[in-house]
Amino acid sequence: MRVGVLGAGQLGRMLALAGHPLGLGCRFLDHAPDACAGQVAPLTVGEFDAAGVAALAAECDVLTYDWENVPVEALRATAARHPVWPPLAALEVGQDRLTEKDCFRALDITTPTYRAVGSREELADATRAIGFPAVLKTRRLGYDGKGQRLLRDASELDAAWTALAGAPSILEGFVRFERELSLVAVRGRDGGFRAWPLTENRHRAGILHSSIAPYPDPALQARAEDQVRRLMERFGYLGVLAVEYFVSGGTLIANEFAPRVHNSGHWTIEGATTSQFENHLRAICGLPLGATAARGHAAMLNFIGRVPERARVLAVPGAHLHDYGKAPRPGRKVGHATVVGDDRGQVLARLAELEAVLG
Repeated sequence: MRVGVLGAGQLGRMLALAGHPLGLGCRFLDHAPDACAGQVAPLTVGEFDAAGVAALAAECDVLTYDWENVPVEALRATAARHPVWPPLAALEVGQDRLTEKDCFRALDITTPTYRAVGSREELADATRAIGFPAVLKTRRLGYDGKGQRLLRDASELDAAWTALAGAPSILEGFVRFERELSLVAVRGRDGGFRAWPLTENRHRAGILHSSIAPYPDPALQARAEDQVRRLMERFGYLGVLAVEYFVSGGTLIANEFAPRVHNSGHWTIEGATTSQFENHLRAICGLPLGATAARGHAAMLNFIGRVPERARVLAVPGAHLHDYGKAPRPGRKVGHATVVGDDRGQVLARLAELEAVLG
């Protein structure tokens, strides 16, 4: 089978690498000629418009995407006559923070308090209803901490509204959380559902820094699996989906979902029976899903800006290096390393060694 992928970043690259052993070939469409997935599979340089999508579909058996900001309208005409997974309904909801929160609420999934904001006056009204501190986020196109501002008091409203250029936004109550978790799960063509263990995530400057799995809380695991299963059933979902949570007072508070493979699931390549990338391909190609159990314990460390010296990374026991083949640039995800071990303490010690390598 031939899998067409819209977007040719590191997630697409890892999809292609997971497909090779299965005999599944990926082809990519991206507007950047140096997109890193093009190093491992055929890349067409073009725009994400109706013509570009149709041309890719003509060469492939099924389409998917490696980022959630692909224009839905460009996919809609093709989806009417060609398989596109995950479904466009999930992609469309996930592109708008307001509809995303409304979807969570409709499924009785707890979220932060929120209000839609379309003007400076509505921002003032929303802060009076929600209080301070609060977080102002653009409804669309925000990722890795972009498109959002923390508001501590009313004196910061004008600057925040100007910084976001008056874009349609959402104001959320600030969650005083103990930790951040994510659940990555997959749903197959027969409706079969499997989830990887909960992952604990740590961010720096709004960008994922490290992930540690499994997070040892069976009650939260069961609760998250129930919520993600209902979310997937809501959309008739096919493929991998990730939900990011805050944990506050033992309660899961849904922050956002990503209808695609996810950075916090990178540890599954070495740390689980079947990786998120392989299972995504299995799902969208109609193949049986693989087991999602953890192989002991694992942690993932993102490389932001530059890949450190390879020899020092590989000298850490249980370490696996993933270089995305990207040019170094401040704030850019250029690679990651995974460490695996027999228990959580061992993995945390190895993660600390990796962090020392990063400096």
